[in-house]
Amino acid sequence: MKSICKKISFLSDNFLLRGIFHIPAVEKGPVVIGSHGLLSSGSSPKQIELARRCNDFGIAFFRFDHRGCGKSEGIFNKVTSLDGRRTDILSAIETIRGQGYIGRRIGLFGSSMGGAACISAAGTTEIDSMVVSAAPLRSRMIKRPAEKNKAEYDEKKLSFDISGKLSGINNILIFHGDADQVVPFSNALELYEKAGDTKKLIIQENGDHLMSNKTHQEEFIREAGLWFKNGLFAKV
Repeated sequence: MKSICKKISFLSDNFLLRGIFHIPAVEKGPVVIGSHGLLSSGSSPKQIELARRCNDFGIAFFRFDHRGCGKSEGIFNKVTSLDGRRTDILSAIETIRGQGYIGRRIGLFGSSMGGAACISAAGTTEIDSMVVSAAPLRSRMIKRPAEKNKAEYDEKKLSFDISGKLSGINNILIFHGDADQVVPFSNALELYEKAGDTKKLIIQENGDHLMSNKTHQEEFIREAGLWFKNGLFAKV
């Protein structure tokens, strides 16, 4: 399906955030909002490929840089927090709804820290479908991936525990590698156990945090795209 890409800037807590809106050639279809990982950006290959797959199904996709990341405003170690990223997602939803291209149905995708932010955002607004990959439930369980990143963020500002919000999360597809050395696989098991109705856990055998295995990447794009297709076009 043909689609167009549109650059969009919007405000979130007075920070100017920037992103790319992938718009398929359909009238008033659903949209997925993407939230990237802690040290990543909206330009991650995972999000770009998922945006293309969603467009193939007639689903719009908005990928953006959180405050302090990529091309968005803010100094990373001063502005990065779970609350801030949740606000960014909610601001992105409001902005995209105001563009006039989409209907009312909304999906969220979050990778790692982005997954935690999506779960947190889903507790404050209606979300129809969600996909998360390697999402941490508690900040204290995150293991820093490399020594060089030690000074790049403030652990106090990033302190969170969303484990008490999981029962209200529905329609969620969970990906996690069982060899993840950054966010322990136990997070996925707990999320699946405590989440509400309509849920699925895909365990990627020997999978790492970055989903480096090409077969795992292909599985992710295929299954995440179908999850959004089935969830966002389901009969109300």
